[in-house]
Amino acid sequence: MKSSYQPLCIALIAAFAESGHAALAADDAPVLDEVVVSGSRAATRLVETPQAIGVVKDEALKRDKPKTMGEVINRIPGVYWNDLGNEQHSMGIRQPISTNAVYQYLEDGIPIRPLGVFNHNSLNEMNLAGTESVEVVKGPASSLYGSNAVGGAINFLTAAPSRMPTASLGVRHDDTAGFTRYDSSASNTWDRLGLRFSHYSSRRTRDNWQEYSKGSKDSFSLRGDYALSTSSQLRATLVHTDLDAAMTGSLFENDYRTTPGKSLNTFAYRKDKTTRANLAWEGETTQNGLTTVTLFSRRNDHGQIPSYTIGSCVGVTCKGSINNNHVDSLGVDVKHQQEFDWLSSRLIAGVYIDKSDNPYVSDNLSITRDPASGKYVSYTMSNATDPKGVRDFQADIDNVAAFAQWEFTPLAKTRVVAGGRIDTIRYDYHNKLSPAGSINFGAPDESRSFSHFSPKVGATYALNKDASVYTNLSEGFTPPEVLQLYGKTGIPNLKPSTYDNLEIGLRMAFLDGALKLDSALYRLDGRDTIVNYTVAPGNTEYRNAGSTRSQGLELGLSYDAGAVDMRFGTTIASHRFHKYQVSGTLDYSGKDMPQAPRDITTAEIGYKPMQGARIALELVHQGEYWMDNANTVKYPGHTLLNLRARYQFAKGWEAWLQARNLTDKQYADSASSSYSGVGSYSPNTQNQYTPGAPRSIMLGLAYTFDAH
Repeated sequence: MKSSYQPLCIALIAAFAESGHAALAADDAPVLDEVVVSGSRAATRLVETPQAIGVVKDEALKRDKPKTMGEVINRIPGVYWNDLGNEQHSMGIRQPISTNAVYQYLEDGIPIRPLGVFNHNSLNEMNLAGTESVEVVKGPASSLYGSNAVGGAINFLTAAPSRMPTASLGVRHDDTAGFTRYDSSASNTWDRLGLRFSHYSSRRTRDNWQEYSKGSKDSFSLRGDYALSTSSQLRATLVHTDLDAAMTGSLFENDYRTTPGKSLNTFAYRKDKTTRANLAWEGETTQNGLTTVTLFSRRNDHGQIPSYTIGSCVGVTCKGSINNNHVDSLGVDVKHQQEFDWLSSRLIAGVYIDKSDNPYVSDNLSITRDPASGKYVSYTMSNATDPKGVRDFQADIDNVAAFAQWEFTPLAKTRVVAGGRIDTIRYDYHNKLSPAGSINFGAPDESRSFSHFSPKVGATYALNKDASVYTNLSEGFTPPEVLQLYGKTGIPNLKPSTYDNLEIGLRMAFLDGALKLDSALYRLDGRDTIVNYTVAPGNTEYRNAGSTRSQGLELGLSYDAGAVDMRFGTTIASHRFHKYQVSGTLDYSGKDMPQAPRDITTAEIGYKPMQGARIALELVHQGEYWMDNANTVKYPGHTLLNLRARYQFAKGWEAWLQARNLTDKQYADSASSSYSGVGSYSPNTQNQYTPGAPRSIMLGLAYTFDAH
């Protein structure tokens, strides 16, 4: 960690520790009593969890009626979900904003995708309407959740059935965005059986501020809980989503500045169908011991003509691709937690087995571009004339893991956590295409195995009943993705990338818990990161040739005094290439990584003028960042203002208004540049922007029946 962070860390701990002593009340009941499950895979007080974890609770989800996933998790300091349109997205948690496979997405602690087939858009496979709360573990979590949990892990906890009959219907509409969404839910418990159904359907029409941006999504969740006895239960969940979205794509410099509502694409699309089914048994198998066995299955079907592969234009003819990536999975997760009197300790251990089939097909397209508008207007299959890149293969993916974590109290006010997970990974690859003449369609059949042990050790110390500090050393890893290994004719000799994490944090409460602070300083060093290395013009291969360092401060404050509530979250970070040579002549070592804002801040102040009413003003700030590896082209950042208002009237009725981008600021959700730093710079062919939405107003109305 750079020395510039150390004085700040010491000052934070000293200042807040002193304030905490001054704030001691007469009783010794702990104020920091929030409970999370994602830090240990078991219910644990947050102050005894030596890792940064952000939580968005059911109350905030119901109150704020988020339109996108970013409106949920971006309020957590250090977390940034980046909107790419129609629920497509990239992510940045202790990493630059990117589509890289450095995050683990979970539902009730089970990964929603197998390793090796990461999809940066996979949060569009979630049904937020069926979610009770969201927990974000920041930094490596591979010691519990395995591969890809490097920048963080996001765990969506499904909503349990209600004890009494409840039902709801809702509708919301945004005319500027051409967006309409319908919600419905129902729940009840009959004796031992409880059921909950949650659904939403959204539609975005062609008639909105942005060309070619239509889309639809239908999503439902069904959860059933059955009490077998006083000490055991069954829990079953079924989640299905169906997304059909136009891929609007990005704009070059001139179009972004003058006509941000334009789209160069007229046919690019993304179609995702996802079904997940879990059956969990949980019961007391020993004295002070609890065992959970979860059987799970997944089916993901992802077809697309991706806008981001369209390019290499010569005159009015460009190249592109059409592909389908399918996954079928079956697995089991077994976990046991055992409490001991000795040192007030607890052991959490288990095994995880995931077997997945991954067939993949990709064909080439010849695309016609309109010379006047620059739009891509039609396409034909071009495998016969351009066979390079044609693929048809299946990869069978086996992941077997064992994990354990021991928590104990060696001294008063101190809690120590130590654990690790060993993952074994096997890819069995079969190429369904055979060579045609001198052309080889893909890599030869092979099997390949990896293994990795991910350790973690941390400790918390209670300064008093209102304050706690923690530290954490952990490691995360990412194995090579299936397409990194088998997407070309030659198979690169790749190994997992590893990331070492060091963090220290402080949690405090003031004013009898009305004001809370959560802060962390971290350093995350990446080794053997996979680089797309240019061997010769037009010939690239993946290599373990990179190393990176990300470090920063995350600071969150929340205040709730009844009539007035406030939250503030900011992250100040640096993300740099230590070693990053992409060819024999291009070396970006020592440069800042692209799309890595130096600061991201969200803040909100809410006011409740009367019973059942609330109005809130939100600020969202994204700092400047480099758009290219060479650090020559910069995006200046932006600041947006949003307004939320809701009013509960009559019995069960609620109306709300959401105004986004109040000042109608022009900005980009994403900005990048292909300029290498060498040769001529052409902004209108090298710089690309995903335009942000203009000012828009959403109105909503809902009715809820509750028998309580």
